[in-house]
Amino acid sequence: MFTPGPALTRRTLLQACSSVAGGLLLPACAAQSTVPASPHAPRLRLLAPSGYLPDPQRIGIGLQRLQRAGFVLDNTAALGRRHLRFAGTDAERAADLQEVAAGRVPTPQVLLGARGGYGAIRLLPLIDWAALGSRMREAGTLFLGYSDVCALQLALLAQGRTGSLAGPMFYSEFGSPWPSAFALQQFVQTVTSTRHAIEVPVPTSRALQLEGVFWGGNLSVLAALAGSPWMPQVPGGILFIEDVGEQPYRLERMLQTLHLSGVLKQQQAIVLGSFRIRNEEDGYDASYDFDSVIGVLRQITGLPVLTGFPFGHIRDKVTMPLGWPARLQTTAQGYRLVFSGYPRLDARHLQLHTLSDPVSVAPVTSAADDDSA
Repeated sequence: MFTPGPALTRRTLLQACSSVAGGLLLPACAAQSTVPASPHAPRLRLLAPSGYLPDPQRIGIGLQRLQRAGFVLDNTAALGRRHLRFAGTDAERAADLQEVAAGRVPTPQVLLGARGGYGAIRLLPLIDWAALGSRMREAGTLFLGYSDVCALQLALLAQGRTGSLAGPMFYSEFGSPWPSAFALQQFVQTVTSTRHAIEVPVPTSRALQLEGVFWGGNLSVLAALAGSPWMPQVPGGILFIEDVGEQPYRLERMLQTLHLSGVLKQQQAIVLGSFRIRNEEDGYDASYDFDSVIGVLRQITGLPVLTGFPFGHIRDKVTMPLGWPARLQTTAQGYRLVFSGYPRLDARHLQLHTLSDPVSVAPVTSAADDDSA
């Protein structure tokens, strides 16, 4: 039986409130000063399937930013949970989605992942993905996240026959004191339309014009799910991959896993996002770099491999549909992806332009912006 996790404690909320200067307060702390939401305002349900959220200040900023934009926030208790390294026990974290799947809470218009880390893969057997997918399709729900959260998005596609969106998360983007204006603009553009185009000015060696389902996510998670019931089967797909902090040989090993399990041979093309390789060198051969990995990938698959797609563990990221139709074609400058057919938000009841408004806060280290996913 599911036991609800503890709500954000009074002390945690007060800490978050005190960290926001200039008279800006959390909605939870100063409900009287909050502009009432429209009766038609979309419901946004928070889920924390992976690591816990250590910084009350970022929690306060994220809550304020989303409520100010007009969302009705649900399941905020998930943000204050902690069990070991996780944002709650397995049962608590699975309930963030299972409560929706079982119809015990209203189906939201948005499901928003809190942060990444590790832990989502432990939840896959605990969720009725078919029921969740059915309710999400009926409501036109958008499920946003990346990094470790993509384990849930892949399971939703595999067993729930429903797509999602790779995009900003609560803690790393909406909770940032200095969010990327580009990332927030991309979020707004994508979720308020059913067609979105992304131009990538990276030359390719092959002329391409392809159509297929665009899907994928974090390479470590994809490789971990290979051969399991929660790995989608997408014949004729366009596979997207990103990762962070992995040595080149480890990246190749994970790609070999996808190749040997038959995932890659079903695809028409592979699109690579950011891999943020800094000082990760091969301990045996420092000359074996990421370009070497790409060369091996092209050799073993024979597929077109496109690079430079602006998504991953980076500040300026796009928002893009996963599990929905896309058209890929090369251009004189590089390549272009056009996404279509995914659900959208009705922006008439939102003030999405406020997402990029500044929030006065006490100083914090800017490194958290890059690594907090």
